[in-house]
Amino acid sequence: MRPLDGITVVTLEHAIAAPFCTRQLADLGARVIKIERPGVGDFARAYDDRVKGMSSHFVWVNRSKESLSLDVKHPEATVILDRLLTKADVLVQNLAPGAAARLGLSFEALSSRYPGLIVCDISGYGADGPYRDKKAYDLLIQSESGFLSVTGTEDTPAKAGASIADIAAGMYAYTNILAALIQRGRTGKGCRIDVSMLESMTEWMSFPLYYAYEGAPPPVRAGAAHATIYPYGPFPAGDGKIVMLGLQNEREWVLFCEKVLLQPALATDTRFDSSSKRSSARKALYEIICSSFAALTAEQIIERLDNAPIACARLNDMHELWEHAQLRARDRWASVASPVGEVRAPLPPGASSAWEPRMDAIPALGEHTRAILTELGYASDTVDALANEKAI
Repeated sequence: MRPLDGITVVTLEHAIAAPFCTRQLADLGARVIKIERPGVGDFARAYDDRVKGMSSHFVWVNRSKESLSLDVKHPEATVILDRLLTKADVLVQNLAPGAAARLGLSFEALSSRYPGLIVCDISGYGADGPYRDKKAYDLLIQSESGFLSVTGTEDTPAKAGASIADIAAGMYAYTNILAALIQRGRTGKGCRIDVSMLESMTEWMSFPLYYAYEGAPPPVRAGAAHATIYPYGPFPAGDGKIVMLGLQNEREWVLFCEKVLLQPALATDTRFDSSSKRSSARKALYEIICSSFAALTAEQIIERLDNAPIACARLNDMHELWEHAQLRARDRWASVASPVGEVRAPLPPGASSAWEPRMDAIPALGEHTRAILTELGYASDTVDALANEKAI
């Protein structure tokens, strides 16, 4: 038995934030019914075609779901949604601002009819305030939240290579829904959850936010290096590869000088004998480290760092991540079915001794429409008629 077996989630979702949330609910056993526009579906289906013709984004966040194609503006859609919500525990939506309310799917409209229903609204900026109606995409929220101001080089800001604002909002929606399910178990009552991408990223930005407390200078953009701790970041090896290392304290600085650089006298050099001094003199220290590393391969440097021991890492690309020795040793890969065959997938983080994560198929658009409508009491000829009307 999985923790969310028996829980039903209905979701009007697209792109990343809401689908990432609901896929994790599905991982834990929830039945997730994904409502998609007939003929088109979640627009993330068309982002790219890198996974056997399917979108990498869609494959990532939509396994283990049922796809119900439905024109939510068709007159019969209200009846279908009512029958779905009668059996549902959670409704998730990240439609355009105000769209769910216009469809009669706000918590205020639903709570009296479905008192146990948990309604989770995910948006860019939240349900009120002057930014409520602004469109919000991941890059825009990375910018509004200040993330870009501390990420990149001194000359050029850089966005994160993954959709971190969407991921942050999806994670907080997921954890809030789990909390709401626990609370409902105690009170019998559902609730509304209002998750915004901006507020999710503001939480993630709290270190630089506090670092700039009461007008203090914010962290500088330092590329892949740490803005305030040094040496902490990328350094080239003699074979052209990059090694990432991170020193956190004075004990590690001494070990680094003695066992990695093989220059024990450097540990007491007055230019570098405190964290703040090393950060201020990073250019000179960078040249010393690079000179020492120039005669070594990346693997030789990693071996010295591991033996010290100093925290370090290889700068892997995506192909190397697919083949990562640690993930392979821990058996962290699975396969999921899809409309075009089996697809390799990482297991969800968090290995439990009590259950296995659900790793079911990635759905084709509308794949489960007929089965779901039959379950809701629709006769076969009525389903056919709805299909002819392009309602499903």
